[in-house]
Amino acid sequence: MTAGVKTIIYPVKDVNAAKALFTTLLGTEPYADQPYYVGFKDAGIDIGLNPNGHAAGLTGPVPYWHVDDIRARVAALVEAGAELHEDVKDVGGGRLIAAVKDADGNFIGLLEDTGA
Repeated sequence: MTAGVKTIIYPVKDVNAAKALFTTLLGTEPYADQPYYVGFKDAGIDIGLNPNGHAAGLTGPVPYWHVDDIRARVAALVEAGAELHEDVKDVGGGRLIAAVKDADGNFIGLLEDTGA
């Protein structure tokens, strides 16, 4: 099972322009504002802006499904025919992320908060 989609990451080329747009859309300032990531919270969803996303091969927004065991879920998705795009990595604070692509090239993000 998953806890649902709780995070959506947008690859952006101009992080300042994207930050201004999402600040206007959401009516709030970002909770995280770093050169490598800008994060907003809205209606229980994290909205992230990734200025390095295009360089990592992302072509559009990626929904991240929150899971309990990211390694097992990635393995199961690959077994089911998904292509590994980004293996499990720790992005800080015990947060693990990974991404696969389905047969149509759509990205599926996975996220596990280990609490570490």
